[in-house]
Amino acid sequence: MITGIGASPWVWWLGVLVICLIVEGAVPGLVSIWFAFGALVALLISLLNAPLWLQVTAFIVVSLAALFLTRPLVKKYVNGRTQPTNADMLIGREAIVTEDIDNVLGTGAVKASGREWTARSESDNTGYRKGTMVHVVRIEGVKLIVKE
Repeated sequence: MITGIGASPWVWWLGVLVICLIVEGAVPGLVSIWFAFGALVALLISLLNAPLWLQVTAFIVVSLAALFLTRPLVKKYVNGRTQPTNADMLIGREAIVTEDIDNVLGTGAVKASGREWTARSESDNTGYRKGTMVHVVRIEGVKLIVKE
């Protein structure tokens, strides 16, 4: 029994469980489900009148075990199914400069896969003239970052 707090330990564990489930439902991705498992086990142990130290230990051990044993699998199957966008498919492809690229002036455009894109040079001190063939290195916002 927790003295001075005014409630049985199971009430506190039920509160932790509910809060974890609310956070899990409100936040995208898996954030607190592992701690909800720990709180559930601690709640069940508290109903058996186990000492508080055992309840807290069970909460910590079960939460961490659930986290470390299932998180790699969850990340693999939940977050691993991303599809590249059409823009991502431009990375590594060739493009032709249609407007001189000058990072200092903030100008430049390329044509890649039949579409016109704003472009900047990967190197701050390198510019490219109209008609130059370049490779798309990455995308920053709506700009293609290119190099020769």
